[in-house]
Amino acid sequence: MTDTAAEAQPRVGPASRVALHELSMRRDRDEWIVGRMATRTFVALPSAGARAVRLLGEGLSVARTQERLRADTGEEFDIADFVADLAALGFVARIDDRPLPDPTPPRASLPWLRPRHVRFTLHPVFPVAVAVLLAVAVVILLLRPGLLPGYRALLWSPHGSVVLLSGAAAGWTLLLAHELAHLVTARAAGVPGRMRLGTRLQFLVMQTDISGIELAPRRHRLTAYLSGIALNLSVASALVLVLAVTDPASTVHRLSAAALLLALMPLPFQLMVFTRTDVYFVLQDLTGCRDLYGDGLAYARYRYRRALRALRPGARTAAGEGDPGARLPRHERRAVRVYSVVLVVGTAACLAFMAAVTLPLDIALLARAVRGLAPGNTPAGYADSAAVLVTLGGVNVLWLVTKWREHRSRRRAEEVARPGT
Repeated sequence: MTDTAAEAQPRVGPASRVALHELSMRRDRDEWIVGRMATRTFVALPSAGARAVRLLGEGLSVARTQERLRADTGEEFDIADFVADLAALGFVARIDDRPLPDPTPPRASLPWLRPRHVRFTLHPVFPVAVAVLLAVAVVILLLRPGLLPGYRALLWSPHGSVVLLSGAAAGWTLLLAHELAHLVTARAAGVPGRMRLGTRLQFLVMQTDISGIELAPRRHRLTAYLSGIALNLSVASALVLVLAVTDPASTVHRLSAAALLLALMPLPFQLMVFTRTDVYFVLQDLTGCRDLYGDGLAYARYRYRRALRALRPGARTAAGEGDPGARLPRHERRAVRVYSVVLVVGTAACLAFMAAVTLPLDIALLARAVRGLAPGNTPAGYADSAAVLVTLGGVNVLWLVTKWREHRSRRRAEEVARPGT
């Protein structure tokens, strides 16, 4: 924080009273999740901290809040420092008569969509309907296993450019529908949510920030996390029904078979929990971890540094290099240590596959496409080459641009958080 910013913040004294922004709270085991939905800022507080937030919100002064907490718990708390921490999180609107700067909240996707418009998506009948539809599709496939298409179903047209462009269009449409499912179910729970492009290792993904769902009941949280997978399974199940009633030689049947594979293809990716997929958030919620990925990464780095020191006897341990998991509750500590292994092994395997298969294949396809634009090719050859350059080249360029934007955003956040900047 700069000196100017420090001077701009009003002094918090014993007689100070604060006005808080609208905050939401939810009990989680021995702690409370407290957050401001508008800015999607959340923090885990002990019971005494949550009690202090309530007392301050009721208009009690800093000194009176401190007295009440001492009477309730028998312990001393520095409420003035606590108020400063709340102000840094953007939870405080005013200290005494002086308003505090309020950062512009992040824009929500589809801001016109209100919770009342989509409240029905949280009804318990929805997961039952998805399960019934999926069960019917599974029974059909068990009775008629020949309906399940192979990879050749994606080659539904003799023209490679048509297959590539139509596959890309259908794939991105399904991806958008998948993310809309997250957004809609979160919005039904009162969470703004925002969709944007992002990267997960070498993958270009569309992701929906629904961090405010942490304040919702567990059933609503799990519904929001799993809604995208449920949509893919529902689409795939409906397409199985179409395959069962259409002529295998018809265009509708061939297109449905290709669409079925496109709907199922993203599901194995969801099991890659080391890239923070939908299943990762379910796993994080069920294990009761606050930041499974961040804590797992910190623990993996700690073990790596320890291994390096073991190979260099006499190396000194730097200050602050203790086990980062030691501060975590026991149930989180166990989950983080197991997850750190999954994180390291999964990331290494994923990057190795990219280096050995994906990258060489992309380079070969792009080189062939460039050669195909040379004089003397046929019109169909030119079209195929152009389609490869537009789709494959476009995706790779978009990945690079998105990665650079994420890097810049992280740098800006670090500069803001760094003292003395």
